[in-house]
Amino acid sequence: MKNIKMVIQYDGTRYNGWQRLGDTDNTIQEKLETTLSRILNQPIEINGSGRTDAGVHALAQVANFIVDEQYFDRYISGLPGYIKAEANKYLPQDIRILECLTASDRFHARLNAKKKTYEYRIDNGEVARVFDRKYLTRIEEPIDMDKLKKASEYFIGTHDFKAFCGNKHYKKSTERTIYSIDIRKEDGIIYIRFTGSGFLRNMVRILVGTMVDAALGKMDIRNIPDIMASKDRANAAPTAPPEGLFLINVEY
Repeated sequence: MKNIKMVIQYDGTRYNGWQRLGDTDNTIQEKLETTLSRILNQPIEINGSGRTDAGVHALAQVANFIVDEQYFDRYISGLPGYIKAEANKYLPQDIRILECLTASDRFHARLNAKKKTYEYRIDNGEVARVFDRKYLTRIEEPIDMDKLKKASEYFIGTHDFKAFCGNKHYKKSTERTIYSIDIRKEDGIIYIRFTGSGFLRNMVRILVGTMVDAALGKMDIRNIPDIMASKDRANAAPTAPPEGLFLINVEY
């Protein structure tokens, strides 16, 4: 048996998210598992570093799976390279395996992850972008960058983010640590990059929605600590759209 680690890039526009679902095969995980099972002639189940929502993209999602290499003696020395080349022949063009290598037996893409970085991209220029529109969230009103940065400061550190979780039935701890939130604006596009220990369902998009509402004057920035303390999702802003969100990196 070999433990295979992959780094995967995908455009999530037309998919129902990363996680395999029972009522559709239109997920990233399903496409990968179907393709890998076909080329390796055995059932393959993938562990992803985390679940991305429908419409969310990834520059470097990490996953692993176990393969019984006895069926592939002629490829043993170059099994990861074979998997990468063959899978990329059959995967849809909006999903690609960037790296494939043999990992230690104890490696698990989700359980061993230490930090994750997501970036949210907002088109806030005078005129909407035409060719990047699938990968940006368009906001017409001018966003106050100073207020946006001020709002972000309340989220840095270790907090209970239950008010910013999209799963109201989540039973485990909702405490997470955000190490940094870096914000910049270039050519009318605002980039908001979050690095944290992990993120709850919809958490980044709810944080972005709350920060943007504060920056647009739709809520008082000083109310953010009260929203967090309430642990009530209803008190935070609406969830920002998915198309502006990218999983950038996973650290181990």
